[in-house]
Amino acid sequence: MPDTPAVDAPASAAPLSGIACCEGLPEREGLGPPLEAELEDGHVLDGRFVIREAIGRSAMATIYRAEDREAGGASVAVKVPLARVQSDPAQFGRFQREERIVASLDCPGVLRFVAAPKGRSRPYFVTGYLDGCTLALVIHRSRPIPEHDALRIAGALCQALGPMHDAGIVHGDLKPANVMICRDHTLCVMDFGLASEIESGSGILGSLMPLFGTPEYMAPEQVRNKRCDARTDVYCVGVILYQMLTGALPFTHEDPWEAAQRRVSGDPPAPRALNPSISAQAEEIVLRAMRRDPEERYQSAREMKKDLDSPQRVQVTGLRDRLQAPRWRLSLQGTPLAAGALIGAGSLLALVGLFFLLMRLH
Repeated sequence: MPDTPAVDAPASAAPLSGIACCEGLPEREGLGPPLEAELEDGHVLDGRFVIREAIGRSAMATIYRAEDREAGGASVAVKVPLARVQSDPAQFGRFQREERIVASLDCPGVLRFVAAPKGRSRPYFVTGYLDGCTLALVIHRSRPIPEHDALRIAGALCQALGPMHDAGIVHGDLKPANVMICRDHTLCVMDFGLASEIESGSGILGSLMPLFGTPEYMAPEQVRNKRCDARTDVYCVGVILYQMLTGALPFTHEDPWEAAQRRVSGDPPAPRALNPSISAQAEEIVLRAMRRDPEERYQSAREMKKDLDSPQRVQVTGLRDRLQAPRWRLSLQGTPLAAGALIGAGSLLALVGLFFLLMRLH
């Protein structure tokens, strides 16, 4: 990385200043092996963006740090879809939708869009460059995060979501890996590949979830492919806060999709059962954000932020005493022997019943 990179500041203030776990961020998180041949250092896109290094990879795209010649060599991030994504109409449509949504947003705490030349030589889009690391790495290094710090981070996340929701956009895939903690003590939401317009009311088809979703952080309505709105993102903030406070995810299973189904039929373990040092007020905030029924959650990120900013004023209503354990669900994938035995027994009983019915008719 350059000694003095040009860094997008998501907000004028520094909401994370003084938070110990957000200090001394590492230079690298580790990218893993390239998914395909990458653009080389010095490659110039459309005579303007000089590629310098790969800074992020996903199953859909590679993100590069580049220098913008039209901005005096300022650092920018260039997102380039993989070749197989470009050849798949559904996946490429998702990439194009992400570009359109990022371009439509002009909010603090959200990646700044950089207009690229028309008639580009290949598909890509450009955003501001963020110097820092993901919240996922911060949680990994400092779990559990002290309550006061965790509430401040969650509050900064809600502050970023408010204007985005006002603009009619639901992120749809909020998780620590999609939240950047910047060296200037700001926070930025990124990766809008699953974002959608609130007015459309569209969910994510269950058949596409294994490709495009993150089961550990989904709201119940996403698992059920129901309508999503700002309260869906509120639920995800609740999951992130739960993880920061306890060091654990609220729903776990060796099969992540079984874990996703559990949040449909039940509630998470009480946070204070995992970390007794958490205050009753912080636990109340988490559990209210993670109510299965969206009508029972905070109705907006701003409403949740008010409690995060003043937890001492939060009224403890005893939500933890009304938690319901997830109901056991028969699964051919998760419990094949039990499922097979029950299905076999049911079929046998049906055949026996049919036999006696035919005997009586004769």
